[in-house]
Amino acid sequence: MGLIRFAVFPQTRMADWTQVQRGYLTGADGRIFPTRIEIADNTVGCRRASNESCKFHVAWEVPGFGRPVLNTTSLPERDTPYVLAVELARGKLVQVRNQAGTWELAGMTLPPEYHPELVAAHKFFGRAASTQDTPEVASELANEALIHICRAAEILSNAYARQALAGRQQRYPHLSTSLGCGINSLLTGPQSDLFCAAFNAVALPIRWTSVEQQEGEYNWEAIDEQMAWAEHQRLVVRGGPLIDLGPNGLPQWLAQWEHDLFNLQSFVCDFVETAIARYSGRIRWWEVAARLNTGGALTLNEESRLSLVARVLEVARQVDEEAQLIVRVDQPWGEYQARGQHRLSPLQLIDALLRSGVGLAGINLEIAVGYLPSGTPNRDLLEFSRMIDQWSLLGVPLFLTLAIPSSIAHDLDSPLDLEVDPHSGRDVITDAEQAGWIERYLPLLLAKPAVAGVDWCHFSDADPHDFPYAGLLNADGSPKPALASLLQFRHPR
Repeated sequence: MGLIRFAVFPQTRMADWTQVQRGYLTGADGRIFPTRIEIADNTVGCRRASNESCKFHVAWEVPGFGRPVLNTTSLPERDTPYVLAVELARGKLVQVRNQAGTWELAGMTLPPEYHPELVAAHKFFGRAASTQDTPEVASELANEALIHICRAAEILSNAYARQALAGRQQRYPHLSTSLGCGINSLLTGPQSDLFCAAFNAVALPIRWTSVEQQEGEYNWEAIDEQMAWAEHQRLVVRGGPLIDLGPNGLPQWLAQWEHDLFNLQSFVCDFVETAIARYSGRIRWWEVAARLNTGGALTLNEESRLSLVARVLEVARQVDEEAQLIVRVDQPWGEYQARGQHRLSPLQLIDALLRSGVGLAGINLEIAVGYLPSGTPNRDLLEFSRMIDQWSLLGVPLFLTLAIPSSIAHDLDSPLDLEVDPHSGRDVITDAEQAGWIERYLPLLLAKPAVAGVDWCHFSDADPHDFPYAGLLNADGSPKPALASLLQFRHPR
């Protein structure tokens, strides 16, 4: 078993272990190693089965940027611990320079304000790298370098988003990217008007757990009403997810069949066939399955989930040949693999489905930033850009479902048992921080040609929901600042 160690200075950074507990190692090819973190004084030890060189990814506090996930360059094992701050600065500096070079070769004009930050970053990093015999001083200098590197990365990413979006709008005056949101109740009056002003698409939550709470007893009334409303408003409709393979995602009565894959598959396919047949011709986009990569439903292993979803996609295609079928992937960076419970990366899992010829028309990437234990850790714009570019290599349209909290209060209504990570934002998690996230990240997401649609997870916190305080309306019905931020993108001044 390989061991690579990092020294952390000052030691007060070790007081909050959250930044270390979410750390993991990756190989040169990007695969995530099952990683065991060991803490001893101010040293972080990372164990994995391989002895090859690796990168360490960890949430690291950078003033002005919160606690984004940063990574080192590829490092070999050695007896002396690496100075973590220096290696994180080195890794981020390499990433920024490489991305700037790639975008510049593609025709992007680097903004003038980018260069002073890069020069300052080099200055502090050079001093940090040359004073590692005094690790406390080196760490302080490296942390200063990280501030400038992160500023340079943000400037670079914002410039890319502006120029790429302007290029797309020049070719296509009306972007084809849909902007939508999930609803969990029928909208009327002012709420309906607000929704239609902000969005041109809607995600109807046709969930098996709600429709068939008792075996053989279907209740479609609420969905029928929501469907009629969406058609009246002329919104693009996406239905699903029909089956959710995450925790508590399947009906409780199905548990008696969890060890009988044949009968389980029969029940699942029957519900999918019934749902799609009921709304055939009215819903064109179907999210057939969610969270097939992370799992958690019943005792289904990775192979069982993959074969089940492949079969469900075949049935859905037989019921409606014109339907566009997509699946949802949560935690698309794949950091959950560090726990050693998954063999395939999320990309490999979807690639296997595509190669099986089941007619997958798109992938929905669920990005829930700021939730523990199963959300997505905070990452900067550059990392979002790289992640989307990586997924776009699969050659199918991408949809993004976003969830960002507006409060750190405990939410008793979330079935996923999630807590808000108080360190996930740049500042204290508030309504304003949620709105700020949208204003920073949405332009980049809309600038990506592979992104066919961006959806917000749910509209109102008063309705049933998965993600605590991620709605655009408070529980009392009042709009949050995030809704105004989204309106700016539908109705720019």
